[in-house]
Formats: sequence, structure tokens, C-alpha cells
Amino acid sequence: MGIRGKDRQIDNIEFNVNDIARSKAFYGGVFGWNFVDYGPTYTEFSDGRLTGGFTTGEPVRPGGPLIILYADDLEATQSRLEAAGATICREVFAFPGGRRFHFIDPDGYELAVWSVS
Repeated sequence: MGIRGKDRQIDNIEFNVNDIARSKAFYGGVFGWNFVDYGPTYTEFSDGRLTGGFTTGEPVRPGGPLIILYADDLEATQSRLEAAGATICREVFAFPGGRRFHFIDPDGYELAVWSVS
């Protein structure tokens, strides 16, 4: 059972950062974001409408944050992406709260798709 009303929509944006405390101070101070810490390498942020995260679990990479979409059916979405020409660059993996995979779109952008199941 998926999250009603979120199938195939942008659901989360994840920033790989060097220093979570610095990022919290910056975005909290400038934009008034709120934060929830999930251990030493991940902090969720909320701007009141959209949530995202700061993580030190992966290297900072040029090109901006990782855009994460939600899908009720992760495998069907992966099949549709592959049929459309996307390259799967990180196979499905579990994390607290669900599973996700990463793909490269035709222009070379990396995005991810997650699901609760």
C-alpha cells in the first residue's frame, strides 16, 4: 500500500554535505527550515511544505542535490525507467522507512525513486 497522492511525484530532495551542523545553521538561518536528526550522518529538513535531507554518508558531488521521487510500485517504476532508456546506477537497497534505487536520465542527471514497500 503506497502513500496516497504521491505516486510518481517529487517527494524528497537530498543534499550531500560536508558538515551537517553548518548546513543546518545556513538553511535554518536563511530560510527558517526545521530539522530532525536521524543519527550522525543524516538530518531531515522541512520548509513547511517539502522535506529533504542533509547527509554526510556520501561524497559531495557537483550538480546539486539528489531529487527523490516516490512510487507506489518500485519495481514497475524501475521497469518503466529502463524501458525509457534510463540507466540504473544504484540497485534497490533498503533504508529505515523503505527501499530505493538511483537512475541516470538521458541527460546524465542522477535521480532516485523510493517506496515504503
